[in-house]
Amino acid sequence: MSKIEILAPVGSEEMLRAAVFSGADAVYLGFSGFNARTGAGNFDADSLKEAVRFCHARGVAVHVALNTTVYGGELAGLADAVRAVAASGADAVICQDLAVAKLIGDIAPQLPRHGSTQMSVHTLQGALELKELGFARVVLARELSLPEVEHITRHCGIETECFVHGALCMCVSGQCYMSAFLGGRSGNRGSCAGPCRLPFEANALPEGKPGRLHHLSLKDNSVIDKLDKLQAIGVASAKIEGRLRTPEYVAAAVSACLAGREGRAYDRDLLKNAFSRFTSGYLDGKIDGTMFGVRSEADAELTRKTLPALRELYRRERSRVPVEMKIEIEEGGEKLTVTDGTNKAFAYGDAEPQPARTDPTESLSRSLSKTGGTPFSAEKIDVEMDGGPWFVPGSAINELRREALDALLKKRETLRPWPVNEVELPPLPLRTLPPHRTLRARFERWEQVPEQALSGVEYLILPIAQADRVPREWREKTLLELPRVMFGALEEDTARRIAATQDAGFAGYEVSNIAHLRLCRGLPMTGGFGLNVTNNLAAQYYADLGLRSVLILPEVKDSDISTIAPTRDGKPVPTGVITYGHMPLMVTRACPLQNIHDCAHCDKTGLLTDRKAKKFPVRCGLGVRTIYNPVPIYMGDKPGALTVDYGVAYFTLESREEAAAILDSIRQHAPFEGEFTRGLYFKGTN
Repeated sequence: MSKIEILAPVGSEEMLRAAVFSGADAVYLGFSGFNARTGAGNFDADSLKEAVRFCHARGVAVHVALNTTVYGGELAGLADAVRAVAASGADAVICQDLAVAKLIGDIAPQLPRHGSTQMSVHTLQGALELKELGFARVVLARELSLPEVEHITRHCGIETECFVHGALCMCVSGQCYMSAFLGGRSGNRGSCAGPCRLPFEANALPEGKPGRLHHLSLKDNSVIDKLDKLQAIGVASAKIEGRLRTPEYVAAAVSACLAGREGRAYDRDLLKNAFSRFTSGYLDGKIDGTMFGVRSEADAELTRKTLPALRELYRRERSRVPVEMKIEIEEGGEKLTVTDGTNKAFAYGDAEPQPARTDPTESLSRSLSKTGGTPFSAEKIDVEMDGGPWFVPGSAINELRREALDALLKKRETLRPWPVNEVELPPLPLRTLPPHRTLRARFERWEQVPEQALSGVEYLILPIAQADRVPREWREKTLLELPRVMFGALEEDTARRIAATQDAGFAGYEVSNIAHLRLCRGLPMTGGFGLNVTNNLAAQYYADLGLRSVLILPEVKDSDISTIAPTRDGKPVPTGVITYGHMPLMVTRACPLQNIHDCAHCDKTGLLTDRKAKKFPVRCGLGVRTIYNPVPIYMGDKPGALTVDYGVAYFTLESREEAAAILDSIRQHAPFEGEFTRGLYFKGTN
């Protein structure tokens, strides 16, 4: 059984030293401009090389995060970033956007790719799809239970990586749009403002019942005591979250993980003092109100008091690289050879050996074994004396040891860049407004669909669970939407529904997760917003994988939308935007309403009220909760503002009558009655 890798976060040079000195097997860090923690101390081309030198000399792997969505104008910079990572010889790239994966495959095809947790992979089919796309590892969603992790790990054929300690996002990673829509700071772009950590009061509908605050704030994930179980089921890497935290936090987590990996006890109190409020609810499969919590000022003060003790965890370098030593002594001097099995280094002494009265082998070995404060550990020491025994002063032996180990360290610091290909990016397309634009109407349930819904509508879109309710004569204009999130048995259920409907006359399937590509292989597919398409390279990749149209992520600005123009077989692949709809800001496995009542006493609806008295509707279904923006996007009165082929009226909370009225307004390009937003189409995000 392979040892599970301890993977530590690095947000600064001091954190890098703390992670490595405390014993991490690998680190992950961000490349400036393209990683999901823009607030961390990220690395550029030069500092990345130095980080790789430092880590590789000590046998520590380096994973580089290029895990944001990318806009068209950034693709040239992204290509330069990929070249810089390849030049550094880093061990892998963590990516979310398929544009990043595509550029790595084109520029540095031997550089391993890891699918970020931002790709929302939480099922076996998703992991299998990543394997088919050439990924070496998948970072699984944090919401999975141990049996779910085991099922994916044992059958997916690539490495799996699981978060074992650190902050828990309320939303499934990659599917959160709350920070972007409430403040223009996109979590998918590394700029999340953390609005979920602010107070939210919960009320159950219809009558309402006030609850405590912070209903979107989960405690930190900590399953370090289950590392031996994760190792036993074959998980390759145990990931610590926290590039925005402190070196002391990293050292505490790494030290605990080293013990947890071996099934040993660790100082849980010290770990809690580094950052309190822990839960293991997801991995244990106990998803309830105990998972929620906030960090108090008393917690913060306790952390401050604990910092000096935590610094001791990384004050001295850990001796972890095994070496063999051989010292040869003869009348003219000394020669020390050290090797790590691959590299060799030598040191020569000019001390005049003196005849020894007793055998000096033991004292020589003892002096050579004193490698403390270096990355090296002497596993084997050979002593050879020609014409001896000889006495050599301890100071001379110590100097030989230092000189040889320094030379070996320098050899281990040599960078080994990945081969790169010369790749010229195609110019960005610049679309003009199509002469004819169509409208699609998406409904949450059949009861919402107006009698005249097909009038002027290219396609209806309905969840696949509603398929049986669609009249046969409507099916050729109906797309079946697959669930963005498929925890538990829902993926198998979805696969059965696809098999049952593929010959029933429907127009095709709306896919919103990488797993859907595999589930619908060979069937007509359109792309939903959950794919997070923000640039032409990703849109083209999806078109090449079979999508017949692509819905652009509503975070993308109008000027960037105009540069997305995929083709297939020489013909344009239609692109679209959400024209109307209460944007699903979060999809969660934990339930904020469980803080005020259990599932048996819930009608699967609720409200969350923020500190500005805005009320966010909550709906429960298919094992997840969806939290909607109180204010809908509306672009119906600006039909020519966005250069796309179709708009989607995305109905979720509306009644049948409301949906009919909104469709009429869109068809007539009429102003919206009531409060609405243009979303981010004219503002963009940070």
